Order: sequence, then C-alpha cells, then structure tokens
Amino acid sequence: MSLVGVEVGPIYLAGLLRHTTPPPNIDNPHKRSDPFQFGTRYLSADDDIFSHNAWDHVTVDPAYDSFITAQTSFQRDNQVSDFDKRRFNEAPEKWWDKFYGNNATNFFKDRKWLVQEFPVLREVTRDGYGDVTVLEVGAGAGNTAFPLLEMNANAGMKLWACDYSRKAVELIRAQEAYVQQAEPVLRAEVWDAAGETLPPGLEAGTVDIVVLIFIFSALAPAQWERAVRNIWTLLKPGGEILFRDYGRGDLAQVRFKKGRYLEENFYVRGDGTRVYFFEEDELREIWSGNIFSERDGPRFDIVSLATDRRMLVNRQRKLKMYRCWMQGRFKKPADDEAVDISDIRKEAETG
Repeated sequence: MSLVGVEVGPIYLAGLLRHTTPPPNIDNPHKRSDPFQFGTRYLSADDDIFSHNAWDHVTVDPAYDSFITAQTSFQRDNQVSDFDKRRFNEAPEKWWDKFYGNNATNFFKDRKWLVQEFPVLREVTRDGYGDVTVLEVGAGAGNTAFPLLEMNANAGMKLWACDYSRKAVELIRAQEAYVQQAEPVLRAEVWDAAGETLPPGLEAGTVDIVVLIFIFSALAPAQWERAVRNIWTLLKPGGEILFRDYGRGDLAQVRFKKGRYLEENFYVRGDGTRVYFFEEDELREIWSGNIFSERDGPRFDIVSLATDRRMLVNRQRKLKMYRCWMQGRFKKPADDEAVDISDIRKEAETG
C-alpha cells in the first residue's frame, strides 16, 4: 500500500532506519546520557534502542531516501494556491503574532543544550569575561535569552533579544526576570532580520555573537541575502554566528500533507507560520557568500557545519522518530583576514 501523501507515523519511519557502527575513533562505552549532547551516542547492532531517549548519527535506510523523494513529489503536486501563497508571504509576522498569542504559556522550555553545543555562551557569561554583546535573532518568547540572563555573571554582558513578532517581544518584556533586572542586561526589541534597518539601539559593527536558533528557516529564500547582509553589518570583525535549524528530510517535513508546499523545501504550517528545510551544502553556499552575485558581499568563514541526524525514542510507547537538524558556527573575518573567495577559486583553477 502506498504511503505517499498520508500522515506518516513514527513507527513507519522507525522501520526505515538502520543501526550504524561507531567510527573506529569513537570511544564512548558508557553512551553518554547528557541531554542533547551532539555526536556522542552511536547506535550499535547489539544496543537496546529503548535504553536511551536519543541516538546520534543514525544512518538512513535507502528506502527512507526514496520515500522522501516520493513524498516531496506529492507535496509539490499539491501545493498552496497562488492566493494563499500571497496571503502567507505578504505579512509573515502577523502569523507569528497569532502563534504567540495562542501559545503564550506553552513554550517556556529552557534550552539546556545551548552551552553544550555552543560553549562560547558559557564563556561570555563568566564573571570577569569583559565587555561582550550577544544578539539573538528570532528570540521568540525568550527561551534562549532568559537562560543566558539567569546564568550570567559577567558585568560587561549586553544581551539583545529581537523578533519580528510584536507579541513575542511583549511576552519577553512582561516576564518578571525582564522587568526586575537590577542592571539593564537584557533588552528586547521588535526587528525584522530581513528588513531595511538595524535593531533599535544597535549600531553597525557592535555585536560579538549572533544567535540564530530555528529562525533562518522562517525566512523565504528571497529574504536570505538581506538577512545575511544585516547580520554581517551588525557583527564586529571576528564576530561569529551560532546557528541551528531544520535539515532536509526531517520528520516535520515529510509529514506535511497536501496544501502546505510553498516552494522547494519551503512550507506553511497549519498555524500559518512558514518553515524551510536546509541541506548542508546549501548553507555553506549561503554563509560563504557563494549564493550571492556581488563580489563584495558578505562572506563568512565556515568554522564548523554539521548535519545532526537523530533517532528520538519514546521509551514508554516504544516509538522511534527520525529528526534532522543543521548546526554550525560562522565567523566574520577580521579586517586583516578578509579574502575574496572568487580569487581563491581563480588560483585553484590556474594552480
């Protein structure tokens, strides 16, 4: 029986995953149980799948890749109407306002994995670190901002939480931890990352770290260049981006049914918010500037970029789900490190 176009259940997805043997250089006999520790728990053939809540780097069965292709074809053939495409794309912020209005108390879940995946956030919050400005773009209701504020012991820390949803910013500003700040460490502002202006109160070249957690995927591909340019403008030379977002073939993507496809890898959820699913090479092209035509455009160094493929397990119900995320760090070159990538290509071609 064909499953293309129907709601895909986790049991079916589990059947398309196979165990993978750890690389020879991986020594993790105790299968570390730290929550969301990236890349530390490999699933071997003799492991009990339900002994942990998640497994890293699960190899996808070829049948699942075939299923993704077939499901994407179905979604493409049953895409959003032209009228609805205009409706969802013209003012995306209003759908996020509605989302945060409907879920005002449902998403204050601390991202405990933040300092595990991005240790620099622990460093900049330490007592005595010194002056540092951290900007979270797409801050939502403060799931990243408030944990950082709570752990901060650095008198020189300035933390900005920006979102293009006014409702989201209102939620941040209404929290007791925000209202009762003894010193103005955290500031929340409405800002469209793909707009024509910088965040209120922030000037060009003043930000040390930009945090992009599941926000770049909310932008349409036509907005990427403007957003990248804005972030480049805000960062100091040597400043960096901490990035995490959805990957191609994630469970959330393959489960979309008809009437959700906006354009390739770009969908609208049932609540009207949009989401894009990235591939690793695509992100390299975006952040290194190769996707943009201008030679003087922003060209970040790719410090790290990896695909985080996981099997998440519901041990009580004996269910397994396949997820795929992208995680990376991108650095704005210091003034004396800037190199035109097109020149490197020429040297490679002639060398």
